Amino acid sequence: MSETALAVIIILIALGFDYTNGFHDSANAIATTVSTRALSPRVALAMAAVMNVLGALISTKVAATVGSGIIESPAGRDGLRIVLAALLGAVLWNLGTWWLGLPSSSSHALIGGLIGGALAGAKGVKWTAVLEKVVLPMVISPLSGIVLGYLFMIAILWTFRRANFRRAQRGFHSAQIISAAAMAFAHGTQDAQKTMGVIALTLVVSGHLSPSEGIPLWVILAAAAAISAGTYSGGWRIMRTIGRRIYALTPVSGFAAQTVASGVLLGASQLGLPISTTHVISGSIMGVGATRRLSAVRWGVVGNIVGAWVLTIPASAASAALIYFLLRPIGL
Repeated sequence: MSETALAVIIILIALGFDYTNGFHDSANAIATTVSTRALSPRVALAMAAVMNVLGALISTKVAATVGSGIIESPAGRDGLRIVLAALLGAVLWNLGTWWLGLPSSSSHALIGGLIGGALAGAKGVKWTAVLEKVVLPMVISPLSGIVLGYLFMIAILWTFRRANFRRAQRGFHSAQIISAAAMAFAHGTQDAQKTMGVIALTLVVSGHLSPSEGIPLWVILAAAAAISAGTYSGGWRIMRTIGRRIYALTPVSGFAAQTVASGVLLGASQLGLPISTTHVISGSIMGVGATRRLSAVRWGVVGNIVGAWVLTIPASAASAALIYFLLRPIGL
């Protein structure tokens, strides 16, 4: 098989990963809106799909980080094997955690896959960049969601403390639609970008794109379309975990969680930091729930989620490394 043909296969798998990212992470954007009945599931998914496309078109900073900031740029067939192993390892982790209903990070699965593939292929990993742009934001972003979610919810409760309860509920019911759209837009600025970065890396490795060139428009459009299609297909298992099992959301708490999460995501996107939408929205929900009382948050469910977070990078790295060694004997 020629390197060009292998590159085409990798690009198709990358778009497949983007699709699984969409249905895996669709819960992040709309679970709170659906759980409070602000929108029906299909309407919410359609809106999220459109906003994902718009978000994916505004910037390529996160794509640049993933495409050239995690591992030393490999070359030739071995480089393509590394990228292929990374994608397959990430897809396996996505499908496994989706089946279990665990809202893990597709972003960190992909980054873990790249690290595992590079190590297996004896290529360099940019560990300083991984620490500064992946590990530290991975820790800080959910903590930011918790703290800001708590403070924002307190501010809302204080501001509307004398408001008519039913009128306020109706108002936040409508406001949730706007916050869900913002969340989906922010998701597009993050997750679709990561697939763009991998496709660009594939084109560079196969010699079809210069490292100094920007990401081609067709790559941006293809990645945006794939993640939007996945979003529209829905991720019902994870949606139940995000929307109901962490904390019983109301329109006001759902609005608060989504608003905080979208703000954190958009800020990280501007800095080119590939953070996890799953981590941020889950942290925001925890912070919002804690304003009621600590016991209102189902900490047992939270423990399972955090366990999946911790395992994502090493597990997907191990999967990618194993796949790399399995691919070598068959000439891929």
